[in-house]
Amino acid sequence: MKVPILWVFFFAAWLTPGLAGNAHPAAKPNIVFILSDDQAWTDYGFMGHPEIQTPNLDALADQSLVFERGYVAAPLCRPSLASMLTGLYPFQHGITGNDVDGNNRRAELDLPLREQFHSHQSFVRMLTKNGYLAHQSGKWWEGSWQDGAFTHGMTHGDPGRGGRHGDEGLAIGRKSMQPIKEFIEMAIGRKKPFLTWYAPFLPHTPHNPPAALLKKYTVPGRAADVAKYYAMCEWFDTTCGELLGYLDEKKIRKNTLVIYICDNGWAATSTNRNDPAQKLWKGYAQRSKSSPFEKGVRTPIMLSWPGRVQKERVQDLAHAIDLFPTIAAAAGLQVTGKLPGINLLDQQARTKRRRVFGVCHSVYNMTPGNPDGTLQYLWCVEDDWKLLLRYKGLDTTRYRQLHIWDKQPVRLYNLKRDPHEKNELSAMHPEIVKRLRKAIQAWHPISTPPSAKPVE
Repeated sequence: MKVPILWVFFFAAWLTPGLAGNAHPAAKPNIVFILSDDQAWTDYGFMGHPEIQTPNLDALADQSLVFERGYVAAPLCRPSLASMLTGLYPFQHGITGNDVDGNNRRAELDLPLREQFHSHQSFVRMLTKNGYLAHQSGKWWEGSWQDGAFTHGMTHGDPGRGGRHGDEGLAIGRKSMQPIKEFIEMAIGRKKPFLTWYAPFLPHTPHNPPAALLKKYTVPGRAADVAKYYAMCEWFDTTCGELLGYLDEKKIRKNTLVIYICDNGWAATSTNRNDPAQKLWKGYAQRSKSSPFEKGVRTPIMLSWPGRVQKERVQDLAHAIDLFPTIAAAAGLQVTGKLPGINLLDQQARTKRRRVFGVCHSVYNMTPGNPDGTLQYLWCVEDDWKLLLRYKGLDTTRYRQLHIWDKQPVRLYNLKRDPHEKNELSAMHPEIVKRLRKAIQAWHPISTPPSAKPVE
């Protein structure tokens, strides 16, 4: 029996929810992975910030499936990136902080953890094993670009030459976009699908934006650290515009999946000057980076693929661990084993999801072989509710943990009514606390429960 061509079209679209057109495109898509560094979920034009201007990311949002309620696995760059790459939680891949021992940042302490990390599959390794060219630039903690299975890159990863979290790769965006452009040109010439890992050191400190941008955001009554941060956010946006514009210039945008996410949040110290606990930390505001609060773990996540991914804004819960299975599905590749995340292009999977989870560990200390040894918090978001469970992780004299001041073992917030988590509600809703605590403990059982006693 001859099947009408229109029915073939609809059947193909049904097979892959979220994709418009064929389930298996003729050519594997290029993947452009854009990762900002230390930027709060509120700090974009398309997310409603009244002052920060991000016209290029706003335009990308207009062309994307936008998850306004995206989350990262950990509110700190190294474990956050490790979870994006592997699709695993920090207690699974072993990277829970930025250093094994913050007092002694020696390469020999870090090497076993890096080797363990690279024993896991990653979406980079999956793509390059299947014919992709892949370029690394910007933030990269786990050795060199070769260690990460990229075919090209910038970070050498040699501790003897200052390699720790990106070294030469950190020049991208701040100095030039040329290495990425040359890579894309080469991949086009070789007729190969490609991945670009664009993770610039932006808007991360040092906050030294171009003079014109700093002048634009320096206004009476605005603290200097806030003005510099605002300018850095727009500077990052400008570099994104240059990258996206180059895709258009080369006429490859239609077969390119652009992914945007941020590694963790950030807020200037002056925004929290009235909190007496702020004196414990001078680098940034409490309850932002390195914390389990929304300004630490929440981020918009965007997927843009013209003609393939429907443009819309959704309130579905999305997570950094979803990026690996999403990339695999878009490229028509199979993941080895089972990952905890979902394919974000699968609307049915998004609808079935009830909760997302995450962790918060010590910033500068890891305990190899015992990732929960430095655990500070476990958290869960379900619909409008968020529960935090506090644990007493490792502390050191030199590197005081950022949230050691938080002596409350359980915290509950209604994010719809209170998105900035000002009103703690655990005493008013014990049944919700009980349900979410049970969900957290089923997700990641811990032998030692949150202490009922205050953390000293």
